[in-house]
Amino acid sequence: MKLLGVTGAQELAQVIVSVGLAQNTGALRALAAEGIQKGHMSLHARNIAVMAGAQGEEIEAVVAKLRSGGHVRMDRAHAILDEIRQGA
Repeated sequence: MKLLGVTGAQELAQVIVSVGLAQNTGALRALAAEGIQKGHMSLHARNIAVMAGAQGEEIEAVVAKLRSGGHVRMDRAHAILDEIRQGA
């Protein structure tokens, strides 16, 4: 609560709801723009890339390689990220 600067449970609930709505809006945008399956896989690949530690421009590079290989897995994301960082 200190980090957010909120003073009570009601205010904290409003922040949490706002974050949830923002996430849902992002998901809906991706699904509507790319189609349900393609959008879901894109979101999944992005989540895996971030969880693997990709940052900034690395995220898109990892996502592209994950999706082109057809196997969106954490071990592949780590390997791709290692390749990107060694080549940079």
